[in-house]
Amino acid sequence: MLRTFTRQLRRYGLAALGGVLIVAWIVVALGAPLIAPHSPNDVQIALRLMPPSADHWFGTDALGRDVLSRVIYGSRISLIAGIVVVVVGGVVGTLIGGLSTYIGGKFEETTMRLTDVVMCFPPLILALAIAASLGIGVGNTIVAMLVVWWPKFARLARSVVIVQRNQEYVEAARVLGFGHMRIFFRHVLPNSVGALIVLLTLDVGTAIITFAGLSFLGLGVVPPTPEWGAMISEGRELVEQWWVATFPGLAILSIVVGFNFFGDGIRDWLDPRSLSR
Repeated sequence: MLRTFTRQLRRYGLAALGGVLIVAWIVVALGAPLIAPHSPNDVQIALRLMPPSADHWFGTDALGRDVLSRVIYGSRISLIAGIVVVVVGGVVGTLIGGLSTYIGGKFEETTMRLTDVVMCFPPLILALAIAASLGIGVGNTIVAMLVVWWPKFARLARSVVIVQRNQEYVEAARVLGFGHMRIFFRHVLPNSVGALIVLLTLDVGTAIITFAGLSFLGLGVVPPTPEWGAMISEGRELVEQWWVATFPGLAILSIVVGFNFFGDGIRDWLDPRSLSR
């Protein structure tokens, strides 16, 4: 019993830690008005750049705003942006890549060439260019990220569907007279969802970092909206006032580590070969 518990803890301990971090940040985001000790946009020039203290646990920024409160409220935007980009991009990319691969022919060729064109550009640079053309704002930044986010899911869906479409159960469904859409959505897609779920989970952290990077460059949110990347940008030159940029950076680190640990755990759980280890 002890040996089994030790093995399970070693295998899924980091995944459990990741899940705890994710749930904790979700609770913080949902309960921000109740948890935050101060208003995130309350300017108090007399208290500017105060170090961490009993009144302001994470100190204050250049305008005297409470850093802890801004970190708490910033979790709302970062989590929403990361989850929306990954979920919408994953659904769109999976449908485009999976359907085109299952149908085949010129439709598949055209879709894959479009995917190649988008993937030729570095994702952050292309998202930066699109966001700059659309203008500052959370919605515009999410749209810019969606443009560059779906191809990776389309590619993964293609590789998985190629394997599934030649399986015996698909041939049996065709013999029974099932239509292409019914076979794809009721048989092929459910059997391909494992790898896509793993990528979805692991990719949320990457999306949060990308959104924070765009905000750091001034394209994510409109000031004075609290957002982690924008907060790091505000404190990048405040070397002696290290707390202004450090605590938002630690927030990004914790949530990204949480999603990475959790995604690794899901990958091991869905991989039959991991049961023998």
